Amino acid sequence: MNSPFVFNVAELLQSNDALPEDRRQKGPSPSRIGPEMIAIAEGDPVTVEATITPLGSGVMIDAEVTAILSGECVRCLRPLHPEEHFRITQVFGADEDFVTGDDAEDADEEVPSVIDDTIDIEQAVIDEAGLNLPFNPTCPDGCDDENMPAPDGISSEEDEGRTDPRWAGLEKFL
Repeated sequence: MNSPFVFNVAELLQSNDALPEDRRQKGPSPSRIGPEMIAIAEGDPVTVEATITPLGSGVMIDAEVTAILSGECVRCLRPLHPEEHFRITQVFGADEDFVTGDDAEDADEEVPSVIDDTIDIEQAVIDEAGLNLPFNPTCPDGCDDENMPAPDGISSEEDEGRTDPRWAGLEKFL
């Protein structure tokens, strides 16, 4: 399975006068990406439009990832399938000395490496989705109150006087 998140950067690293290169890749998502209630499902199509800029012994990728999410509204449980765009900017180093200077050893974040002339932005997409997707997604135009289940999942208008079974055991304390 070809991941749309993996780019071959061998030519950019080997050329001394390489210019930024625009690339577009499509393919299935190699894993499920996102929180529990809404995410890019594994195997769903993903489009990555990227600009890869050579930085000497490294590269920088600036990409927009587009995918259709799969999930459900936490209020009415209706399926949700919005299109989502994620913006990724990541630097990859081709050798260990890519980032040098006084602050290089004290840096909190490690620069990801170019491995076998390829870069993989999947982890950056996972991080971006985790930061930006809602943990409790709702219908974009509001929920349809007619079809919304009761909060306890069993109540209806005819059960108005009946005690919610989840709380029935507490009646003896009143």
